[in-house]
Amino acid sequence: MTLAAIDSGLFRRVLRRHAAAVVVVTAPGPAGFTATSFTSVSLDPPLVSFCVSRTGSAWPAVSAAPLVAVHVLTADQEPVARIFATPGIDRFAAHEPLGTWHESPDGVPLLDGALAILICRVENQFEAGDHTIVVASPIDAAHHDDAEATPLVYHDGEYVALGQGASTGLL
Repeated sequence: MTLAAIDSGLFRRVLRRHAAAVVVVTAPGPAGFTATSFTSVSLDPPLVSFCVSRTGSAWPAVSAAPLVAVHVLTADQEPVARIFATPGIDRFAAHEPLGTWHESPDGVPLLDGALAILICRVENQFEAGDHTIVVASPIDAAHHDDAEATPLVYHDGEYVALGQGASTGLL
């Protein structure tokens, strides 16, 4: 391995080596987008974060939303990830043939069938390059009834499913 000065091409190639869970973030509007930047930040108090592009179509709704929902997608939901990553379309209308969605009592769009869902109160937003880092506190949560369901992962420029053995702990 030889180190080299970073440029945008090398930066993209290096980051493609990082595997990340695929989520869809939704906000009232309805608006939503696919992200791989979701992470837990703190257990006490519970905090999560994700990044959103300020040039993306979901940005106006996300930037103004007091509440958002983060949906961790199952391995079977690759078509959902692709729809919410497609620019210039009505993502919720395009989602209709794939699955259902409904609004929470607070008006946040919730996609059915996700591996896990967190409804979160937006706490902070920080500009970072061409994106904004959103820090949010989970206020409600749910997870898939099937304990065998696995997450959709993005790695090396492709959506991949983890094998069932991937969820076992280290010895």
